[in-house]
Amino acid sequence: MKSALLSTLLYLASFLVAASAEPVRILAIGDSITQGGKTFVTYRLPLDQKLRAAGMKFEFVGSQQSEGPSGPLWHEGYGGKNAEFLAGLMPQKLKQMKPDIILLHCGHNHSAEEKPVPGIIAAERTIIEAARKHNPKVVVLLALVIPSGKLPKYGYLPELNQASVLLARELSRPDAPVMIVDQFTGFDPQKDTILDKVHPNAQGAEKMANKWYLALKPWVK
Repeated sequence: MKSALLSTLLYLASFLVAASAEPVRILAIGDSITQGGKTFVTYRLPLDQKLRAAGMKFEFVGSQQSEGPSGPLWHEGYGGKNAEFLAGLMPQKLKQMKPDIILLHCGHNHSAEEKPVPGIIAAERTIIEAARKHNPKVVVLLALVIPSGKLPKYGYLPELNQASVLLARELSRPDAPVMIVDQFTGFDPQKDTILDKVHPNAQGAEKMANKWYLALKPWVK
């Protein structure tokens, strides 16, 4: 009896060790700021470097791919697309990816004249609920999106960020947190973007990566 119990305990211990060795699956969702481009930098590149330098066990997942220094970096960033587009696309993508952690930075590609904030918040809600359907304990890191110097088009972004804070408070649960990552504060669109005053330059991407990294540290070992 003791031998059988010991064997069972050893099996469970080995299973837990193997499970703990699995890399954390991180899914970055957003528009061109997440995707990156030929003339500007995405935060995913310096973030990957920071996580690797810290020896963390992780992998980026997604159906989109860009090359990083250590190989392909997968993601769900779609240049020129808005939050509503992402909300329509993500339920099926999330079913396939089943991420442990989501980095969600969306809200651009509208204009102030559209009064888009309610629609963007509804889209963020849809994405979070879809993620929970396939992983009830998914951790969502919801960005207060970076400011833009392209005004008045993006004048609604501060209002959007205020609404995102309220959404996070509403949806966050102890076993499935929705945590705000303040990418807005300290980001200067005059210094941290390329000439279009929207997309991050290398300095801006580094700022974003550092904030994501600090938010990820408690969840990735």
